[in-house]
Amino acid sequence: MNARVHLVSLGCARNDVDSEELLARLEVGGFEITDDPDAADAVVVNTCGFIDAAKKDSVDTLLAASDLKESGRAKAVVAVGCLAERYGSELADALPEADAVLGFDAYPDIADRLRWIMAGGHHQAHAPRDRRLLLPLAPADRPGAADTVVLPGHGPTERGGSPASGPAVLRRRLDDSPMAPLKVASGCDRRCTFCAIPSFRGSYLSRPPGELVAEARWLAERGVKELFLASENTSSYGKDLRAGPQALENLLRELSRVEGIEWLRVSYLQPAELRPGMIEGMLGVDKVVPYFDLSFQHAAPAVLRRMRRFGDPDSFLGLLDRVRAVAPEAGIRSNVIVGFPGETEADLATLAQFVSAARLDAMGVFGYSDEVGTEAETLTGKLPDDVVAERVESMSMLVEQVCAERAEARIGQRVQVLVEQPDGVGRAAHQGPEVDGTTRVAGRAALRVGSLVWATVTAADGIDLIAAEAR
Repeated sequence: MNARVHLVSLGCARNDVDSEELLARLEVGGFEITDDPDAADAVVVNTCGFIDAAKKDSVDTLLAASDLKESGRAKAVVAVGCLAERYGSELADALPEADAVLGFDAYPDIADRLRWIMAGGHHQAHAPRDRRLLLPLAPADRPGAADTVVLPGHGPTERGGSPASGPAVLRRRLDDSPMAPLKVASGCDRRCTFCAIPSFRGSYLSRPPGELVAEARWLAERGVKELFLASENTSSYGKDLRAGPQALENLLRELSRVEGIEWLRVSYLQPAELRPGMIEGMLGVDKVVPYFDLSFQHAAPAVLRRMRRFGDPDSFLGLLDRVRAVAPEAGIRSNVIVGFPGETEADLATLAQFVSAARLDAMGVFGYSDEVGTEAETLTGKLPDDVVAERVESMSMLVEQVCAERAEARIGQRVQVLVEQPDGVGRAAHQGPEVDGTTRVAGRAALRVGSLVWATVTAADGIDLIAAEAR
């Protein structure tokens, strides 16, 4: 019997795609995949290294997995992902319970490496590298720059064509959800002072359109109805491919032609990079839902400058006006950081006024904490932890009120819902996965998962909606 491996995926949608590709490589490499950790011969943890809470969760998960070596049948516990890439040998030294710490470069031959580790082979953890110092491949050198593209775990395909003969595995899905993330790029070229992602994810690297279309077809064949386009900065898509000023819109047009895909959702757009006509261009593509995930992070100009970001309340509100002029019922979400070094009471009041005026559908509120190796770690004007916590609490209360009012304003609207559970719970077009609430279509004993139904909103519970199926 083949050795069994269990994989735990932590963090964002981009990590989930990495996890699915790792599972595919392991399965093609001869491993049996199991959802039961107690039945696994090896446990792989795809870690997150973004913020302190995510790091702690990753370490706790690795420690829990290591217990299986005594209570279960596991012979090895392996750390991969962002925490492993970011800290490498430092993590290995601090966490001897993990049998190996593998960086991104280990992914292509993960099956051989895992087999070696399970057999007792020693693996030297890699030394952390600042990937900002590594030159990305030139467009002509990348897979997919010629007439064919090579997909993970797949044989070559013609650009934009169907997969050629060979192993029919791109990803091994973590679940059977009708929504799947599609990672359109990795890395980031921005240098926000609070963010360490470029140091371990590298510079921005777009995936070729033909590769993405082929993967979208593969997902559609497996029942996926919604593609969630994910990257660290989706508004930058195609800049490194020399694909022209409308690279993202052109990609969306190609994806909209994939039979079986009904919704295209774009995540993580940088307000400073939304060029003229981009909003209209995106919403003008068939199947693109009216949804904007806009990374504001703050609204006070002084704080934004210290973050090395751009904008002010007037420009941000103007952007929201442009979105709503094209799509009045669009879903708009964002994230903000409070308690950033040097943030004054006046800055916090500016942010609060913006939140009240912006009327967003959902917003994440995060308290600032130092990230090792970032410029913000060296800034003066650090606020005490209790002050940061107070500001998180007050801003969260305001956000909860504003977003609940926005949800109540949708009562009476006719919305299209992607059903994700048999009891009729799903998401309306303005709701992104996991973070923007749900819509429950009441009045039916069961609805087919993956179906799109029209319904009228009858009530709101926080940011969640209740709707009656339209007849």
